[in-house]
Amino acid sequence: MTSETKLREQICVLAKSIFDRGLTGGSTGNISARTEDGGLLVSPTGTSFGRLDPARLSRLDASGTLIDGDRPTKEMPLHAAFYDTRSSAGAVVHLHSCHSVALSMLPDIDPDNFLPPLTPYAIMKLGKVKLLPFFLPGDPAMGEAVRGLAGKRSAVMLANHGPVVAGKDVEAACNAVEELEDTARLALLTRGMTPRLLTAAQVRDLVTAFDIEWDE
Repeated sequence: MTSETKLREQICVLAKSIFDRGLTGGSTGNISARTEDGGLLVSPTGTSFGRLDPARLSRLDASGTLIDGDRPTKEMPLHAAFYDTRSSAGAVVHLHSCHSVALSMLPDIDPDNFLPPLTPYAIMKLGKVKLLPFFLPGDPAMGEAVRGLAGKRSAVMLANHGPVVAGKDVEAACNAVEELEDTARLALLTRGMTPRLLTAAQVRDLVTAFDIEWDE
């Protein structure tokens, strides 16, 4: 089995796991991963995470030209922005996950640091998550907004839409976006209860101990 065949199967297995647990529904969400030759494997437009076919994934070459498979997601400008600005990005995942979208709709969210510091794990896997404004689905301006961050964030939250996370590989990206959704769920569950957040000193200790990207 070639490395690309393994990657195709891994993308589909992880996407189905995300779908089966209700983290993105219908034909929502998209996923991409770097191939060894610098190209990309991408979920096709209009497909469901629960029914991706390894043989029909969009195959792009290093210049971003479709060379095999079905037409890629319309959110390619969003994926390309992460790959072009973050040399460490080996995969990008975008979901329409319910709790994170709900949190993005609330009026008192910090747009520079979308998730409250409830547990160490979101900080370790995501750093600070930038809340971006609402864009029409497929609008290339979403990609430009990510480019405007100059590679300083591995995760953004599209208001009223869903999270987008880049990771070193497809498994890391999926784990990180799930941590984002879990933390958003915790934030909603504890909203109005005055939960004990991690202190600024505890966050600094995490950033130092785990060498986390954390722009002040």
